[in-house]
Amino acid sequence: MNLSRRMAATAVLATAIAGTVALTPQASAAATATYNGVCGSGYKVVNSAPIGSKGTVFLTYNSTKGKNCVVTVRNTTGAAVPMFAYLYVQGADESAEDGGAYTSYAGPVYGDGRGKCVDWAGGIENQSTWTYGSNCGSLKAYRVTKGW
Repeated sequence: MNLSRRMAATAVLATAIAGTVALTPQASAAATATYNGVCGSGYKVVNSAPIGSKGTVFLTYNSTKGKNCVVTVRNTTGAAVPMFAYLYVQGADESAEDGGAYTSYAGPVYGDGRGKCVDWAGGIENQSTWTYGSNCGSLKAYRVTKGW
């Protein structure tokens, strides 16, 4: 995917989760949301990030298939609220996205990530977390958290 198409996809997702930007460290804080297994058999959590106080976005990987999966999970279920899950495998033509009004989780979304860096994100209502260039060996990832 060329840079302008990728930026356009990111802008579309970001419009639902607008807010101020603050850089946060890579380590994630404890959250009550747990991975719900919706990516399927063989997928293991390889990274996660809190989405403010609302939930957690999980990056999973299936080493047999060489695929990543992202799912965003709320801390508590309830009335449907805007949520999204996003995954972009660097070098791919397109990103994978799922967004809408959900009661407990958004996603799963998949991408072929064997040997590649991934960008992944999740959002719930007015809070989101974006991680760029992660899970690719010695390169350092960076994370942006948005909310108000």
